[in-house]
Amino acid sequence: MTGFVSSKWARVAERVTVSKMTRPRSPLVYSPEYSVQPWPREHRFVMSKFHDLAESLREDGYLTGPHVHVPEYPSESLIESVHESSYVRAFNNGTLDDNKLREIGFRGLWSPELVRRTNLEVAGTVLAAELALESGLACNLGGGTHHAHRDRGSGFTIFNDLAVAAVALLDKGVDRILICDLDVHQGDGTASIFEERPEVCTFSMHCQSNFPFRKCQSTLDIGLEDGVGDEEYLRILKDQLIFVLKAFQPEFVLYDAGVDPHVDDELGKLNLTDNGLFARDVFVMTECLSRGMPVAGVIGGGYHRDRRVLGRRHSILHRAAETVWEQQSIASKSWA
Repeated sequence: MTGFVSSKWARVAERVTVSKMTRPRSPLVYSPEYSVQPWPREHRFVMSKFHDLAESLREDGYLTGPHVHVPEYPSESLIESVHESSYVRAFNNGTLDDNKLREIGFRGLWSPELVRRTNLEVAGTVLAAELALESGLACNLGGGTHHAHRDRGSGFTIFNDLAVAAVALLDKGVDRILICDLDVHQGDGTASIFEERPEVCTFSMHCQSNFPFRKCQSTLDIGLEDGVGDEEYLRILKDQLIFVLKAFQPEFVLYDAGVDPHVDDELGKLNLTDNGLFARDVFVMTECLSRGMPVAGVIGGGYHRDRRVLGRRHSILHRAAETVWEQQSIASKSWA
């Protein structure tokens, strides 16, 4: 990961890694079934990235121990708390119209394995949210499927895990939820799902000229010009996130840490570096946790032909979470 170890944040992360298993660690959620095989090697959506992310974390000692949780297959009723029953059942049963699969980007790729990984990924984000309610911070090694609307999927996303997790949290008695979406693409599906739900604040900071080209209205949209780099990005984010946290005062934050704002991302158009992404993630989690707001993180989008580079890049979220976990002494606090 070019430049990742050179920043002050990376030096802290290195100290976290060396401490290994001598203390409680931030909860992680992962299933090996997140990656479907076989999958077309030339497909723009790198299905193997979940496996490669897990391998990157496992190699550095992050993915071993009781803090790692495996999601269970969810009920259809959980998914239908957000999505129309006819859409959920058509996808799960393999009867979804071919044009709708084309809109998702998965035409001709339906399989029982795709159904299983799609449902498990949603369950993983719900589980991460439940764990964060207990511990303050937890991250899924998947999730961020923010283009899925109530009745259809789009942009490689089928069911909206962020929306399902938000509704599950509301059902548990959480009154105000912020969905902080820093993927390079606007979270249009999430925005449309919650447009009439004032208890859920949708904050999307994205590249304005990027997909989707017809955007929905979030509670707050920050559309960035092409080419924005670390310094300007972090300055804008700090101003806007602090404004949202003060104005909305959420009780819980769902954080989409897409890595597609990276300068080397094939669908990005922004110029963030590894260090910039790490600083972004540390800032978001620290700012929320310091205000007593639990955070559940998901990996969001990322596109690169070198699958191992992409897996490593997605691991920035989990390395940042471990850094924040140690800095904030989260394990010693009560979040119930």
